[in-house]
Amino acid sequence: MTSQKHDKTADNKPLKIGITGGIGAGKSTVCKIFAALGIPVYDADSRAKRLLVEDSELMEQIRAAFGGEAYFPEGGLNRVWLAAQVFSKPDQLAQLNKLVHPRVGLDFESWYQQQEAPYVLKEAALLFEAGSYKSLDAVITVTAPQPLRLRRTLMRDEHRSREQVEDIMQRQLPEEERIQRSQFKIVNDEHSLVLPQVLRLHRQLLRRELPAAG
Repeated sequence: MTSQKHDKTADNKPLKIGITGGIGAGKSTVCKIFAALGIPVYDADSRAKRLLVEDSELMEQIRAAFGGEAYFPEGGLNRVWLAAQVFSKPDQLAQLNKLVHPRVGLDFESWYQQQEAPYVLKEAALLFEAGSYKSLDAVITVTAPQPLRLRRTLMRDEHRSREQVEDIMQRQLPEEERIQRSQFKIVNDEHSLVLPQVLRLHRQLLRRELPAAG
């Protein structure tokens, strides 16, 4: 694969690099390595949880769309109730994402303006599904076999059943499509060493070399 110097070199703005992967792929672990190398990481999923209780405009939109039960009287998010409204209901989940993702996008841009680094990472599980990849310079997919991802998730998320995790996997982009739509791939299958992959990619991004278009 050929690469080219990215044209943002002139204005010296950090490259915006997305990092995604199916549930249990280990993208958060990979992000910790990048963070240890001094690269700022924006965790879209955790920021979204904060915005749901801190962004007054988003909170009003949630109440209008799902009802006042979405929040407790003191202002906290009724996560169990809201999850029940969208679980296994694609139209309701799409409505929730339609409200949350634009606010996360604005929050990311605000965060990005404060960063001083050769590049930044935006970590998000639904990078392609939400369409936010369109505003990024390149995307890294962290990949692992589905049985391994399932096992990791069940060990990590004791509150989730096997059926719930499999349902999440079914609703996420197929692994092959995610890889095909990404510019870079990191294999985290417990056989391939992750650190050398990250260091190699880190050096390439420091040189601001991205795959040539087409």
